[in-house]
Amino acid sequence: MDIQRYLLIAAAAAFSFMLLTEWTAFKEQRVVEQQENTPRIGDSFESGIGSSQGPTANVGDAPEVYGSAADSDDVPTMLPALTTQPNVAPNQNSANSLVVIKNNVLEIVVDLRGGDIIESSLIKYPERIEDPNTPLVLLEQSSERTYIMQSGLVGPDGIDADGRAIYNTRQQSYDATTAAQTVVLTARDTPPNVTVEKHFTVVPNTYTIEISYQIVNNGTEVWQSIPFAQLKRDSSPAPNADTSGFGMQPFLGAATTTPENRYEKFTFADIADNPWKTQQTGGWIAMLQHYFTAALVPNADGTHTYSTRRTRDGFNIAGFTSEPLRIAPGQNGSWSTQFYAGPKDQYALAELAPHLELVVDYGWLWWIGKPLFWLLTQIQAVVINWGVAIILLTLLIKTAFFKLSAASYRSMAKMRKAQPKMVAIKEQHANDKQKQSQAMMELYKKEKINPMGGCLPILVQMPVFIALYWVLMESVELRQAPFALWIKDLAVMDPYFVLPLMMGASMFFMQKLNPPPPDPMQAKLMQWLPVVFTFFFLWFPAGLVLYWVVNNLLSMAQQYYITRQIERDTN
Repeated sequence: MDIQRYLLIAAAAAFSFMLLTEWTAFKEQRVVEQQENTPRIGDSFESGIGSSQGPTANVGDAPEVYGSAADSDDVPTMLPALTTQPNVAPNQNSANSLVVIKNNVLEIVVDLRGGDIIESSLIKYPERIEDPNTPLVLLEQSSERTYIMQSGLVGPDGIDADGRAIYNTRQQSYDATTAAQTVVLTARDTPPNVTVEKHFTVVPNTYTIEISYQIVNNGTEVWQSIPFAQLKRDSSPAPNADTSGFGMQPFLGAATTTPENRYEKFTFADIADNPWKTQQTGGWIAMLQHYFTAALVPNADGTHTYSTRRTRDGFNIAGFTSEPLRIAPGQNGSWSTQFYAGPKDQYALAELAPHLELVVDYGWLWWIGKPLFWLLTQIQAVVINWGVAIILLTLLIKTAFFKLSAASYRSMAKMRKAQPKMVAIKEQHANDKQKQSQAMMELYKKEKINPMGGCLPILVQMPVFIALYWVLMESVELRQAPFALWIKDLAVMDPYFVLPLMMGASMFFMQKLNPPPPDPMQAKLMQWLPVVFTFFFLWFPAGLVLYWVVNNLLSMAQQYYITRQIERDTN
């Protein structure tokens, strides 16, 4: 009878494993199909066919300056402008309205209607590890997603006040892979004797672009306008996001810095429910997703009004307006901002703006996470393998806490040895809690057991291990980084679930080394913990699971050694 039961359990486990494997393969295939079938602006440009079917992203995208988000959409009612005829925008992008600018790491597509960046491809970061020649697209305007960067001039004489400005340029593609390029867009419909140019300055090997306006006022009156820049995104999930409800759910939304709070985040729900606005000198504002960010960094010496809001069309806006430009007749004027679209490289972001590196979010344990990340990168530079670096870093941390861990395991070993006596006391004084407590204290004193000795050392170590958890989750360096054998990408789940099963098995054996809880119900719950953790870790990135497996194995070895040592000494 037992043999039949064990065979049924083994068959059910094997069947479940096969189902899970097939489901994972099916889900990955669906993601690939969706990505392959999604038209993109860059594809349309290359083929000469404007095929963007997404929401119109350029008409009426100026920020709100004089009204409220409740009574205006992307284009609010502005003060009277000098331009009497609104710019007429086409219904969709066409090949001759797009300009491609490329350097060694970044390729952007600029729409001549508005001069907005409607697509950015990260050349050094493949979208899928199976297709290294297809770069990840961060910003895009497609039937699947609207995520673009907009900038313009609104207000009394703003060329974007009555609809997005239309620009001309000399050519449709620019290459900045060997030398810096400044791409000049010239506005068509401007007030008499006023020239407005929009410049995109791109240099090799950087994800940062300088966007500037150059205005020449040869008219007879003062020219006035308000510059703005903003990130516009719908609420769709990030590319390759896990929408199954399992695994980790990295932050998706906007972030900024303020004098009161170095790092402040806004989910899309926050943006919809509580529009936010503040004015400050310098600063930055960004849109975040796992591993990547797009950030606007205006002049550090200027005063800017930052805001987030949701439009009536359902788009999330995060951006700023700068101080008004007032250019006297016969004078020139300019305004500029930095735009970053790339990986969450905390060292590059720290150079771009104060506190911008905090988009690599280690939570409130950032002061521990930063040194751990630095140590991890130093180890990786020697071993040239992020998986090996994770193992060695975990070993170093366990070594640093060796004595604390030993004290904890020694206390638990003594508790386990005294477990029969503790059970006897509970049975002897089952109806008298006071005598039971007194007898327990006498037992602790006699056996030299500290009831808190097993908890305090673990509590001291927990912040370090939690910080390391966030470091491994947030580090873009682990994306598509191979480890060994079947682990080709430490940032995605183990395709064969070997590491999660090892983690669950190590938790199970560690429990056997610990004294069982005195409460039967609590003991049963503890027995189920390895199963529950294994189930959730099935979808966790392999790098994180590798860390937990190594940590559990080292802890189990240390605990086993101390337990056997105490048992030998007392026999």
